[in-house]
Amino acid sequence: MRRTGPTNIHLRLLISRLKKKARENNADIWRRVAEMLAKPRRQRIAVNISKINRYTKPGDTVVVPGKVLASGTLDHKVVVAAWAFSQKAYEKISEKGECLSIDELVERNPRGSNVKIIA
Repeated sequence: MRRTGPTNIHLRLLISRLKKKARENNADIWRRVAEMLAKPRRQRIAVNISKINRYTKPGDTVVVPGKVLASGTLDHKVVVAAWAFSQKAYEKISEKGECLSIDELVERNPRGSNVKIIA
């Protein structure tokens, strides 16, 4: 059987935009995020807020190539970009930091400098 990739059209468009930005700006981080998003759904990343809190410092920018879940608390200001957020995770992060879509982060920072991938 041939692998077809994600069937969600919005995800497919995001993956193609990330690959294009990676080529244009010579930014390998966006290519890596696109590869991680192209995995099958059962292998996609799910990260809790506690993990983001553990591996970041105040002022960091983080990209999650999957979904952010609400377990844990956030102690400092962080900018988090992800494919999806649970409702509670969005509320918790918005209190201390900022939630973005991956597209918005790519437009803000096309070179991907000082961006961490949390997986």
